[in-house]
Amino acid sequence: MQYNFDFDYIWSSAPALLDGFILTVQVTAISIVLTVIVGVIGAVIRVLAVPVLSHLVIAYVSLVRNTPLLAQIFFIFYGLPSIGLGLSIFNSGVLALVIWGGAYNVENVRGGFLAVPKGLREAGASLGLRPLPYMWLIAIPLGIRVSLPAVLNTSVSVLKNSAYLQAIGLAELTFVAMERIAMDFRTLEMFAAIGLIYLGLVLTLSILVRRIEHVMHRPFRG
Repeated sequence: MQYNFDFDYIWSSAPALLDGFILTVQVTAISIVLTVIVGVIGAVIRVLAVPVLSHLVIAYVSLVRNTPLLAQIFFIFYGLPSIGLGLSIFNSGVLALVIWGGAYNVENVRGGFLAVPKGLREAGASLGLRPLPYMWLIAIPLGIRVSLPAVLNTSVSVLKNSAYLQAIGLAELTFVAMERIAMDFRTLEMFAAIGLIYLGLVLTLSILVRRIEHVMHRPFRG
């Protein structure tokens, strides 16, 4: 059976794909920024062994990393309204991705903090730096630099996992593609199109983070 790949169909679907692309970029960008913030805060709590909070962070990371993301999305969108915490589709999607990515970034950033040479902590202590100033002035700048590759991997996963949000009706790229396929049955064209779009987004994100990493490493190059 010969299949005629229809490039004109992809072109005619461009406006719908553009809408999905914009929504995917929006939800991903917001989620990535917030996952980094959650990761830094959680890692600081873990490294400083803050009473009670440290155990809560450990439980949070363990729970999120050992349960399916789709179950987490459904819990937030369908479960929270039953206790009066209903959120919009967009906000539910962002919250789910932030909770998921934040748990991984806690460990990513914590690993960066632990990679900071012990001598720097001792030097900070000799200068009278208490734990919080040490974290802010030494551990966070150096730890973030070390953990950037791992944070990039998590950020790419957040981008790709945004496709799961079509399960709750968020009209991102995958939702648009599935909707078009249901109407026109051009499966190959649609998945080829969104596959290339996701590839472009991942490569762009990787280049951006590599650029940030290059800038952050500049002071340490001789």
